[in-house]
Amino acid sequence: MSSAPIFDIDPKTFHADPYPSLARMQAEAPIAFVPQLNATLITRHATIYAQEKRTQVFSSQQPQGLMTRLMGENMMRKDGAPHLEERKACFPAFSPRTVKNHWSASFENSASAILAELRPKGACDLVRDYAMRVSGEALRAITGLHDLTWQKMDAVSQGMIDGIANYAGDPKIEARCHAATRRIDAAIEAGLDAPPPLSLLAVQLDAGLPMDTVRANIKLAISGGQNEPRDAIAGTAWALLSHPDQLALVRSGTASWRDAFEEYARWMSPIGMSPREIAQEDTVDGVTFAKGSRAFLMFGIGNRDGSVFESPNRFDVTRDCSKSLAFGAGPHFCAGAAASRSLIADVALPKLFETLPDLALDGPTPFAGWAFRGPLSMPVRWKT
Repeated sequence: MSSAPIFDIDPKTFHADPYPSLARMQAEAPIAFVPQLNATLITRHATIYAQEKRTQVFSSQQPQGLMTRLMGENMMRKDGAPHLEERKACFPAFSPRTVKNHWSASFENSASAILAELRPKGACDLVRDYAMRVSGEALRAITGLHDLTWQKMDAVSQGMIDGIANYAGDPKIEARCHAATRRIDAAIEAGLDAPPPLSLLAVQLDAGLPMDTVRANIKLAISGGQNEPRDAIAGTAWALLSHPDQLALVRSGTASWRDAFEEYARWMSPIGMSPREIAQEDTVDGVTFAKGSRAFLMFGIGNRDGSVFESPNRFDVTRDCSKSLAFGAGPHFCAGAAASRSLIADVALPKLFETLPDLALDGPTPFAGWAFRGPLSMPVRWKT
């Protein structure tokens, strides 16, 4: 635990929309202990930015953490040399050069094929029928797990995401997570004989990493590499369609598709927080953290800190997002950032709006989640 003031939340309300509670926390108790999460939440941008780098205190190593217990000890749950060693081994699959020369053509072909199927229909659920499929096909390519269909890729990703955010300890959610990891293990076994070149499976095997590590890092890639692009593709499209003045700025060239994506990721952070375990007692901004206690770095509300971003609750594609925490800010900066930016900003969004120029919302778009946040469904229509 910590000496931070106690801040109570209603879990259901928090899951539906965490921003009002987090904004009040940021203003009144920027470091606060939330009993319902059994964690101390850090909500100010400057504090998050500084403490994420202090891994000797805010450690990613969490032997009893949900991610480690349910998915295995991946590189995101390691610090220092072990983290860097695994990150280096995985880098050939995610490097900007590999993305540009190897994966971008796959992204283009996949998005074009999906849109060719959708265009005659005149309507769809953009989350399920486009964003989910684009993300799933990209992950099949990058991981090398062709034994998983895009539908299965999304299902196992969601199973793990729900599991590692299951701080209430729901046994049914945990059981679904275990089922998802078993399915991934089976797909890895099926791909061992001939892993595709530059796939995450191939580069880790080439680096000689132990199989437990290979499996854990592939699960990590699937857990974040499916839901984040899926939610960001659909979410950015929703933000643009519900803010036609911002869409006009992108279409006119005043702002780019990447500007729109980066602003959405700041404004409605698909990955809203990162958990840390306190490795040694320490005091930050007058709050003492006990060794072994849990802290959450709340990226989502840090990205709405008014001391860093003017009018932070406004979606503005012309905003300078260079200080955004959406991909992290320390040694655990998202390894797949180049692939994510290419898939979402260079392919999925421009192709969607170019292929369906009269795309329009066709009903409400509900959002949910606080650790991971995104649209649950998004009905859209267009002229055939």
